[in-house]
Amino acid sequence: MAEKSCVKRLQKEYRALCKEPVSHVVARPSPSDILEWHYVLEGSEGTPFAGGYYYGKIKFPPEYPYKPPGITMITPNGRFMTQKKICLSMSDFHPESWNPMWSVSSILTGLLSFMMDNSPTTGSVNTTAAEKQRLAKTSLSFNCKNPTFRKLFPEYVDKYNKQQQLISEHSSPESPQGENSKPKTEKLVGSSGEDVKKVIPRRKQPFPTWMMFLLVSVFGIVMALPLLQL
Repeated sequence: MAEKSCVKRLQKEYRALCKEPVSHVVARPSPSDILEWHYVLEGSEGTPFAGGYYYGKIKFPPEYPYKPPGITMITPNGRFMTQKKICLSMSDFHPESWNPMWSVSSILTGLLSFMMDNSPTTGSVNTTAAEKQRLAKTSLSFNCKNPTFRKLFPEYVDKYNKQQQLISEHSSPESPQGENSKPKTEKLVGSSGEDVKKVIPRRKQPFPTWMMFLLVSVFGIVMALPLLQL
C-alpha cells in the first residue's frame, strides 16, 4: 500500500510530464497501480538505437520518493537484459546514492543517456552496433504484440500500422497479370491486439503503348487498301 505522500508525489510528476513532455521519453502509470509506471524511450539519432522504441517498467516502493525505484526493460535492445533489473545510481541497486529530488523524468533521462553509453553494469549486455540496429528496426513490431503496451501507448500502435501501410504501398513488387483482379490484404494491429485485415485494391493496369501503336497501324493499312486497288 503506497503512502499518501508517495501517491501525491507520483500524481504531481505525471501532471508535470503531461504538461511539459521530455524529449525521447514517454511515461505513464498503470491504471490499476500508481506504483507501476510504463515507459517508452526513443532511440537518439546518430546512434545504433536510432528509430528504436524501447518499452520498460519502473516499480516504485511505497516509500518513494525517499527510496529509489526498480527499473527493467522489456524490448530487446542489445544494451540491457530484458526483464532484469538495471543497475543505475538512480535505481534500487544503489539506495545510498539516491536523491529524493530526482523524479520520473530525471530517472528516464538518465536511463536514456546511460543506454547510449557502453559502460558495463549489472543487467547490461555487450552486442555489436549492427545487432543494435537490427533490434531497433524490429522494436516497434515487438512492442505491439504486448497487450499492456497497446493499451497504454495507442499512439505507437498507430505509428506501427502506418509504417506497415507505407511498406505495403511502396515496397510490394508488381503482381502477375493473372492476379490483378485479386485484392491485396494487409495485417495491422488493433488496440486490443487482434490482427485487422485491410483490403487494398489493385491499381488498374494502363493500356500498353505498343498495343495502341499496333492497332493504329492495322487501322491505317485497312483504310489504305481501297486506294491501292485503284
